[in-house]
Amino acid sequence: MDTAKIRVLVTDDHAIVRDGIRALLALTSDIEAVGEATDGRLALEMVRKLMPHVVLMDIVMPVMDGLEATRRIHREFPEIKVLALTQYTDREYVIPVIEAGASGFVSKAAASSELTSAIRSVYDGDSFLSPSIARLLVEDYRQLARVGKDKDTFEELTDREREILKLLAEGHSIPQIAQMLLISPKTVERHKTNLMAKLDIHNRLDLFKYALRKGIIVV
Repeated sequence: MDTAKIRVLVTDDHAIVRDGIRALLALTSDIEAVGEATDGRLALEMVRKLMPHVVLMDIVMPVMDGLEATRRIHREFPEIKVLALTQYTDREYVIPVIEAGASGFVSKAAASSELTSAIRSVYDGDSFLSPSIARLLVEDYRQLARVGKDKDTFEELTDREREILKLLAEGHSIPQIAQMLLISPKTVERHKTNLMAKLDIHNRLDLFKYALRKGIIVV
């Protein structure tokens, strides 16, 4: 087994879906499927045994659904990334699984290249949302802003912090931002820590949603 590869656990109650994903990942040079699970409870057991980097998680499954499995994996193994992969892209499915700790959400209707990009993104510590899912979040937070629930501390950010906020929300990594701005990764990390403290934001997904809400990025 090549430990340099991104180790993925595939969780879905349909064998044809699992087989298709395994075949897709076998075509990549940096990702490998290390196991399969047919329900959320088995996924949790397999996570404990295999310690994958990323768990591809269907939402609607027997025994234990993907939402509860995501919640438990995130609580027990916060370093392991969960990427929801499902045919259900309605708001009532999307928002709860993200709140449960998923780092991304991909529709089963997405292209194969989108799935592999999503796996790499969440493995690198970024969030990933299919365009249709991102539009849902935009609308949700526009509604929040209209009813006055949006805490606005954007004015407290420095120009450099705003610049880095935008680049982070666009999905750029710390080294990439450092190269783009001609500063050190340590300096980027310091600005990131400061801006997230000012905004009371604690992870990349919430930072992404904040940037959508403020119109800093557009999808």
